[in-house]
Amino acid sequence: MTIAAHIDGGLAVHPLAVRFGARIEGVDLSALDDDTLAAVEAALVQYKVLFFAGQRWTAAQQVAFARRLGDLHRHPVFDRHRDADELVVFAYDETRRGANDTWHSDVSFVAEPVKYSILHAEEIPPLGGDTLWLDAEAAYDGLSAFLKDFLGNLTSEHFFFKNPTPDALARLLAEGDADARTAAFGPVVHPLVRTHPVNGRRSLYVSRAFTTRIPELTPIESDHVLRLLFEHLDKPEFHLRWQWQADTVAIWDNRSTQHLAVSDYFPARRRVRRAAVLGERPR
Repeated sequence: MTIAAHIDGGLAVHPLAVRFGARIEGVDLSALDDDTLAAVEAALVQYKVLFFAGQRWTAAQQVAFARRLGDLHRHPVFDRHRDADELVVFAYDETRRGANDTWHSDVSFVAEPVKYSILHAEEIPPLGGDTLWLDAEAAYDGLSAFLKDFLGNLTSEHFFFKNPTPDALARLLAEGDADARTAAFGPVVHPLVRTHPVNGRRSLYVSRAFTTRIPELTPIESDHVLRLLFEHLDKPEFHLRWQWQADTVAIWDNRSTQHLAVSDYFPARRRVRRAAVLGERPR
């Protein structure tokens, strides 16, 4: 059964799941007026992840659109686009397996993490290569009142090199002075439960990829609580799965979601490029 579209702020919105996710029709992201851009951003906060088909963007157009939403993050490690330093390129083929298949919120390891990610699909394998998102607000809502009270007093530490390989550790140690390394890679401490600055809703802000510990707890307590939360976030009722087509753009709100890219398509080719819009310090 297809869910009927409705008009929301002038946008044709097709909800994709019970809790979150929507497909937007009839919008050219390279030619938005200010009112339509504001409607897209409002829909983004409401639906958390939006999809736009048929967006034949150049790298420059993607950067120009992203800049209208805020300052852009330049990733310290991932490959950047040859024509646009602000874009990260994730390109995998028969020589390189996909490597983004762990739940995470983009760049949570800096003091003011990314609020929006904007991903353009350039080349998609014939089968596989889907992306999954989870609704971290719904996951918080699904906790008991007792656990919500307990977690509300805690923080979480985030670090890019949570489990560094020797090569990654060497790269980290070579990256400037200590302050520069921390600014680029963490570790940084955020609230374990963060409040969205626009809608006021609370969400879990821990991820398997980047959260290392809960500083207020002993190591064994921290490990057990994080394991419980990671298993809770794994519940399918919080998830949305998207099958890509080339020239589709996804925009998502990292303040209320996490995501992972399924690495099931090796040795096929998959190439996407991402802009990341910096946000505020989590509260």
